[in-house]
Amino acid sequence: MSTFFDEMKMSYTGVDVTDGKIETANFLLASESLVKLFDLLGSTAFAVVQNDISGNITKVRAKLLAEPTNSATLQDLVLSEVGSKKKTATQGLLWLCRGLEFTAKAMRETVDNPELELNTTFTNAYSKTLSQYHNFMIKPIFKLAMNACPYRKVFFEKLGADQDKVAKQLAEWLSALESIVKIIMDFFASGNYGKGL
Repeated sequence: MSTFFDEMKMSYTGVDVTDGKIETANFLLASESLVKLFDLLGSTAFAVVQNDISGNITKVRAKLLAEPTNSATLQDLVLSEVGSKKKTATQGLLWLCRGLEFTAKAMRETVDNPELELNTTFTNAYSKTLSQYHNFMIKPIFKLAMNACPYRKVFFEKLGADQDKVAKQLAEWLSALESIVKIIMDFFASGNYGKGL
């Protein structure tokens, strides 16, 4: 029986990280697969999250296609824009990672607190991640999305019928996602690359 994770084009577990550098092409494929996770949450309220993540994937991919040599890893991509006035891909990556950090935190809260419903775990994750970057116009939209989360049981059933397999795959995928997000966020902090973005 196939699960949500079996149907992904690419999982974060398959993204190469060599000497702390993250391969851009497979990272983008894995991030596109993550966007589909929000379909399982079943609310149009999550369209804003999906559109944001997808838009930022597009910005990073445009740079990869335009300059494949300079963009083979996420770190190279950011460094290639350091001196330029136009930092579209760097900004896209920063916001993409913020969206991924929120998703990772929401799923971590959900996995670690089996007694809590998704509207609680996602709201907790939002307050710890994206909330600080959003203004008073955006926050209510996200609050609406969090409140529209399905029941935990319904969401996990959508991930796959074999719940033991789902739990194992989710743990591996989530751990890989958390590791990648940490590497990118640490890299941004190390050179203050996100300043003004």
